[in-house]
Amino acid sequence: MIPSAAAALVVLTVACGTGKADSGPVSSPQPVTQPVTGVDWRVDGLTVGGTTRHAPATARLRIDTSGGAEGKAAGNLGCNQFSARATVHGDRITLGDLRTTRMACAPDRMDFERALASALTTGTLVAKTDDGKLTLTDGNGDIVHLSRNASG
Repeated sequence: MIPSAAAALVVLTVACGTGKADSGPVSSPQPVTQPVTGVDWRVDGLTVGGTTRHAPATARLRIDTSGGAEGKAAGNLGCNQFSARATVHGDRITLGDLRTTRMACAPDRMDFERALASALTTGTLVAKTDDGKLTLTDGNGDIVHLSRNASG
C-alpha cells in the first residue's frame, strides 16, 4: 500500500508543479486616460448621419466637476453661450437641459447650433480621448469632435 501511495504522490507533485514558470513579465496595456473635465475644449465639428460639418470658430465646451460625478458644463454652441448640469461617470457624460443666451446669428451657424445642442443632450454621451482630441458620441451615434483649446 505504501508504494502505491508514494507513486500517487509523485504523480501529483509532478502534475501540480512547485516551480515558477518563466514566461517573462505579463501585463495588459491600459489605454492612457486623458482628463475630459477641467479642460477647455474647442468644438471642431459634428458628424450627424455620416455627414461631418465644421464648427464655427466660437464653439467651445468645458465640463467641470468638483471631485465628484456632479458638475456643470458651459461653453458656446456656435452662436449662443450655454450652461448645463453635467454628470460624469468614467467615460459616460450626461448633460441636463441647456440654458442658453438668445442671440440670432447667420442661418448656417444657427443650424449648427441646433444640431450640436441636440447631440449634447440626446442621452448619455460616451467620451473617448486620444492625443489631445475628444469625441463625444450620443445615443444616436452622432459624434461631436473636439480638441484641446490652445489657451486652455
